[in-house]
Amino acid sequence: MIAKSSHNAEPGAVGRTTRPREHHFRGSLGRFATGVAIVTFDGATKRHGITVNSFTSVSMEPPLVLVSIARSTKAHDELAGRPFSVNILGAEQKQLALHFAGRPGPDPVWVEGATAPRLSHVLAYFECTPWAAYDGGDHTLYVGEVVDFNYRNGDALAFANSSFTTIPESQLGMEELL
Repeated sequence: MIAKSSHNAEPGAVGRTTRPREHHFRGSLGRFATGVAIVTFDGATKRHGITVNSFTSVSMEPPLVLVSIARSTKAHDELAGRPFSVNILGAEQKQLALHFAGRPGPDPVWVEGATAPRLSHVLAYFECTPWAAYDGGDHTLYVGEVVDFNYRNGDALAFANSSFTTIPESQLGMEELL
């Protein structure tokens, strides 16, 4: 079940957003560099992958993460209530990001995770069981409880200003400080 927002929109506000304002808002959001991830899961009839850049940690105890999935995404409705994996992409995996964003390329190599399917050789992964889902306007915010995770060394794939870029490994992590 998706929890509804308690925010009450101004009467008549729906549909008032102008295209130029929406375009400018999207451009403003694009100035924030994000990592690139693919959410993978087994649907009712087939396996799915969705490229996302809206991913964040929510809680350390219990370990929770959140992904924001557009309602317009073909697999959106099938994700509800299903275990999923969040696959963080390495800098060399741009083609994989494009594949699951609607520009098919070579078939991905899948790994049968204990909880949900994931992709081979990703920079990091988080296998999750469903925790909650919240209404987020034209998106749904899916929160998952992390039941398995791991990472490897390497540069990260990032996205900013409508372009892919690289975050060097030297800028990642702080494990040696802990």
